[in-house]
Amino acid sequence: MSNTPYRAASHAVVIGGSMAGMLAAAAVADLVGSVELIDAHELPEGPESRTGVPQAVHIHMLQTGGIEAIEELLPGSTDLLLAAGAHRIPVTTNMIVYSPEGWYRRWTRATHSLITASRDLTDSIIRRQILKHPRISARPHTKAVGLLGNRNHITGVRVRSADGTETQLRADLVIDASGRASRTPQWLTGLGINGLREDRIDSGLVYASRFYRAPVPTRNWPVVAVQADPGLPRPASAGGILPVEDDRWHVSVMGAPGGQPTSDSQDFEPFARSLRHPIIADLIKAAEPLSDVKVTHSTVNRRLYYERLSPWPDGLVVVGDSAATFNPLYGQGMSVAAQGALALREVLSNGMNAGFARRAQRAIGRRIDTAWTLAVGTDIHFPNTTGQRPNLTDRLLRRYVSRLSYAATGSFKAATSLTDVLALQASPVSLVTPASLLTAISGPLRGPLDRPQLTANERQLLASFEQTPAWAMQ
Repeated sequence: MSNTPYRAASHAVVIGGSMAGMLAAAAVADLVGSVELIDAHELPEGPESRTGVPQAVHIHMLQTGGIEAIEELLPGSTDLLLAAGAHRIPVTTNMIVYSPEGWYRRWTRATHSLITASRDLTDSIIRRQILKHPRISARPHTKAVGLLGNRNHITGVRVRSADGTETQLRADLVIDASGRASRTPQWLTGLGINGLREDRIDSGLVYASRFYRAPVPTRNWPVVAVQADPGLPRPASAGGILPVEDDRWHVSVMGAPGGQPTSDSQDFEPFARSLRHPIIADLIKAAEPLSDVKVTHSTVNRRLYYERLSPWPDGLVVVGDSAATFNPLYGQGMSVAAQGALALREVLSNGMNAGFARRAQRAIGRRIDTAWTLAVGTDIHFPNTTGQRPNLTDRLLRRYVSRLSYAATGSFKAATSLTDVLALQASPVSLVTPASLLTAISGPLRGPLDRPQLTANERQLLASFEQTPAWAMQ
């Protein structure tokens, strides 16, 4: 441990008004004298679209691990989200999921929960709390164009305003939360810091999404998901429906090269019908479209291993999508950003001694590890994936996880083990403990379901459709 005396940061600058940037500002606000948040675009006051967040048009959720981290950083956020119309989804009680191994059961005992809402609403609830904090100020329409300092110590950031004027913002701590377009790799190279390792694992999945007016009350309506099966001899495809605010469904479908969705609204339902089960297509057929179809091609898993760089300059930390992006199929991005911000706060609470930034970056990297393992561990098995192919160990692990997933279709213990990891509350290593191994070997304790498991109320609502889906009948 360094003998350098404790030093509190007097001023911090956060680059980017993203979810990661807002949460990073929350993480440090009570530990520094002031925080200045800069963003190249406007910061909306309400639940409006924010420029620079193209992924906002697709389904978003907060995992349990993310919810807990946000509550640590901004107590009361969950209540504010729910009051604004977001939904708390008990896992797996209110989830209808068709996995490659079969339908998961909806256990009455919920062990975890999700928060579902539009990304715009979630951002606005967090942003509103951040911008009223007495130590946080925002500077919109301001672009970061370079770092101040040297390879050993960052002392601020150079910024450019909308009129082209460049100024220097001095800071004891600079936090890069500018997202996928981050310029930190180039800035570090300019300071003489080289050797940054980058991994890019791309399954080629394309996303298409739109909003619907739900044909049923959305309160207590389940999440619906049809997962992709890497083992099928056809392009991978998947889809999901999330209940969100204002009695809407947010629907996303995904397809790999050779079977990708388009932005044509006439193709949306047929594509959903081409999934491994027609449940999503049958549900949206009875719903009212409220938006055009939005398509995104950027679903690559990308990780920059800042925590391994040497030297690493004091005064600089990288969080959120600036450090790692994930295939949105797995719904991890916001939760990882929240856990990374909480890790930053925990390290900063011990002061800005020499090496603080390196320790913080390593702590953030550890929060990324679980989500990265989950996303990449699945995506490498799709036939069109580039960047990495599965080796023998990967294939053996995939077979084991598939066996555990099969057990989860009829075993509460297996389902809980998987959910602990998917909720970002446990390491993937927990899946290979003796207890989990025994659970996987034992297999499902109940017979497989041949159709979605519905409650009596859901069955009654579906019976009111003009054409009741066959899978909804007794």
